[in-house]
Amino acid sequence: QVQLVESGGGLVQAGASLRLSCTASAITFSNYAMGWFRQALGKEREFVAALSRNGEGTDYADSVKGRFAGSRDNAKNTVYLQMNSLKPEDTAVYYCAARIVTSRTTTLTDQSEYSYWGQGTQVTVSS
Repeated sequence: QVQLVESGGGLVQAGASLRLSCTASAITFSNYAMGWFRQALGKEREFVAALSRNGEGTDYADSVKGRFAGSRDNAKNTVYLQMNSLKPEDTAVYYCAARIVTSRTTTLTDQSEYSYWGQGTQVTVSS
């Protein structure tokens, strides 16, 4: 059974940093494109970051470019989201997602393209 488990969320002040992790099980992780999405209270889930199978391809939402960085360690079946200069508007539940792809460089920004999702981790940024 495929599982994606996020961790690393928490309550921080504006300007602080957090690193989220998402560890996958029961998949050949290196065959999967990975994504990060978030959903704030009362809002729709939105794209944050996408990583290709080998991590060399990345894509970011405009709202996080220059502040967030995704990476992955295929040997550990884990994808990361380093979040710097956090703002109150970054407050949301953050989800990781996975989708098997053929190309090593494909990044997927549309949540409908993903097959598997984690349960989410809460990030709260106070002003």
